[in-house]
Amino acid sequence: MDAIKRIADNRKARHDYYIEETIEAGVELFGTEVKSVRAGACNLRDSFCAVKNGEMIAHNVHISPYEQGNRYNQDPLRPKRLLMHRREIEKFTRAAERDGYTIIPLNIYLKGSLVKVTVGLAKGKKLYDKRESEKNREVQREMERSKR
Repeated sequence: MDAIKRIADNRKARHDYYIEETIEAGVELFGTEVKSVRAGACNLRDSFCAVKNGEMIAHNVHISPYEQGNRYNQDPLRPKRLLMHRREIEKFTRAAERDGYTIIPLNIYLKGSLVKVTVGLAKGKKLYDKRESEKNREVQREMERSKR
């Protein structure tokens, strides 16, 4: 059984979107980027995915340069290719073409020695939906407090 170590979460995505479906994908990275991810120097804020030439590409995934990487370091915001099966990419692409859907990376984690990302198919929330979600969360907290 591979150990899973969570590196970074996109908490803003769960606040701003309804997550309809998720899928696990590999990430194509260079050596110094993998070392940075292992060190936890990764950020998913404002990241999104797009399909180009039949490949899923993650944009705005910030992986900080590795300190001992010198000239081998890559641009921190370079687009990263996600490793998914063609059917999975087509399924998400068809869904994203529908009204209001987008593809968002939700978290990055290590599964054994591999860097993986959870990609979600998301539909945007309206302001009143966000308020309702916050209200429900507060009610749950109050119920937990009263149980203690």
